[in-house]
Amino acid sequence: MHHAQRLFLFVAALLVSVAASAADNNSLPIPSAPSLGAKSYILVDYNSGQVLAAKNPDKRIEPASITKLMTCYIVFDEIKKGNLKPSDMVTVSKKAWEIHGSQMFLKVGDKVSVDDLLQGLITQSGNDAAVALAQYIAGTTSTFADYMNQYAKQLGMTNSHFMDVNGLPHPDHYMSARDIATLYAAIVRKFPKLYDQYFHEKSFTYAGIKQYNRNTLLWSDPRVDGGKTGHTESAGYNLAASAKDHGMRVIAVVTGTNSENARKSQCEALISYGFRFFDDGKLFDKGKEISQIRVWKGAESELPVVADGPVYVAYPRGQRDSLSTSAKLPSHLTAPIKKGERLGTLLIKYNDKTLKEEPLYAGKSIAEGGYVTQFIDDILMMFQ
Repeated sequence: MHHAQRLFLFVAALLVSVAASAADNNSLPIPSAPSLGAKSYILVDYNSGQVLAAKNPDKRIEPASITKLMTCYIVFDEIKKGNLKPSDMVTVSKKAWEIHGSQMFLKVGDKVSVDDLLQGLITQSGNDAAVALAQYIAGTTSTFADYMNQYAKQLGMTNSHFMDVNGLPHPDHYMSARDIATLYAAIVRKFPKLYDQYFHEKSFTYAGIKQYNRNTLLWSDPRVDGGKTGHTESAGYNLAASAKDHGMRVIAVVTGTNSENARKSQCEALISYGFRFFDDGKLFDKGKEISQIRVWKGAESELPVVADGPVYVAYPRGQRDSLSTSAKLPSHLTAPIKKGERLGTLLIKYNDKTLKEEPLYAGKSIAEGGYVTQFIDDILMMFQ
């Protein structure tokens, strides 16, 4: 009997220990991001926009040819608006031919399609291609640079300023790792078909000269579906890259590394960190009611509360069941209410840590109620 009791107590203690260990494992912290030599870096979950790792993400740096992401964004936007077609033929100017740095090897007077120039811009990082496209769209490269700064402002790129279309060294030409990631995500989101068409290419041949994409992650990592490199002696080696795995996309940016191999390995380390330790998922579809709020003195008394679009969140891998949501909304809301009016914030938490804050809006308009409704609500509100 005593043996049986001792055996029972041992098994019970073991089960408690295992349960405690499992509970501990479920709340294990995410390990720190890799220690990298880059001057700045950022890793962003594309769907949610959350920053998964960062070092000096808002530091202003020399982007070098990563500048061409903005040049590309504007060209894509002109195509989407119907102002430009890939089949349009562009006459190469003397200025485009004379520009130094990386080349597509255009010649003065050549007539080159926008399609070929985009390949030369993205795959070959051709400075001459960038100048030719900028002149075709805006007349001059300086006007196009003004255009770039307007787009940067629209995209919320608060630590970016452009002086040219290529990223040649200039004290007033800069971006930040965060802004680069913002711009890259905007290209993928707004122009998905054009992104798929141009950013995957490993090589491009023009005028009998075959050049290879400097983003060597396209060869070594099947998760990577595009990117843009940049290098000058003063900037160091920069790289922005996008990767997808099991429906999750991350955007990694490293700046100021000391070699081509360093930017590749450090960018890949960030990508692997993101996929190894995080998942992302959709919590609410676009237009899905997230909460309701009482409306006083209105034609209706209940107002649906929604987000601006689908709500995604990135969270520690395997911990979706540990997420919680709560809505911070005003304690009193009085009609009239206009659809789309900002009302509050959705908090998404993992344990006690807030992972994301999502703005919340009125899901419909509610007009003022009649005199009787307003009178009754005035009385009821006195007791709230």
